Amino acid sequence: MTVPSAPVYCANHPGVETSLRCNRCGKPICSKCAVRTPTGYRCRECVRSQQKLFETAEPLDFVLGFLSAGVLSFLASLLVVLISSIAGIFAFIIIFFAAPTVGIVIAEAVRFATRKHRSRPLFITVVVGVVLGAFPLILLNLLQFNLFGLIFLGIFLFVATPVIYTRLSGIQLTR
Repeated sequence: MTVPSAPVYCANHPGVETSLRCNRCGKPICSKCAVRTPTGYRCRECVRSQQKLFETAEPLDFVLGFLSAGVLSFLASLLVVLISSIAGIFAFIIIFFAAPTVGIVIAEAVRFATRKHRSRPLFITVVVGVVLGAFPLILLNLLQFNLFGLIFLGIFLFVATPVIYTRLSGIQLTR
C-alpha cells in the first residue's frame, strides 16, 4: 500500500498545487511560472541566469552599434529619398523589396563593429540608432512637405528595422 505524499505547492504561488519542478534547480513551479526550454521546464530565475551567460556586450559595443547603425541608416535613407525622387511610383516596389537586404547589410555591419557581442539592450540600442539615423531626412521631408519621401522613408523603416533586430538577436521565424 502506497502512502499518499503531501501536496507540493509552487514556490512563487503558495496557493497553487503542482507536480512540476524546475529541471535545473528542482524548485516546485506551477504552469504560470514554468518556462519551456528545449531541455524541459525551468523556473524564471534559472532561465534568467542562463541568459546572462549569453549577454556579452560591453559598454563600447553600445556606442559602436548605435553609431554604425545610425550612419548606415542615414546613408540608406538618402538612397530612399533619391530613389523616391527618381523612380516615382516604382520606388514603392524598389524600396519594399530592397529594404530587407539593406537591413541585413546594416545588421551584419553592426555585428562586425560590435565583434559579435550580444545582449537585448544592445539590439534595442541599434534599432534606436537606425530610427534616429533616418530622422534628419524625415525632418527634411516634413519641412519640404514631401509626402512621398515621408511615405517611402516610413516603408523603409517599417521593413528594415524588424529585419535588423531579428538578424542581430538570432530570432528564427521558421525552423
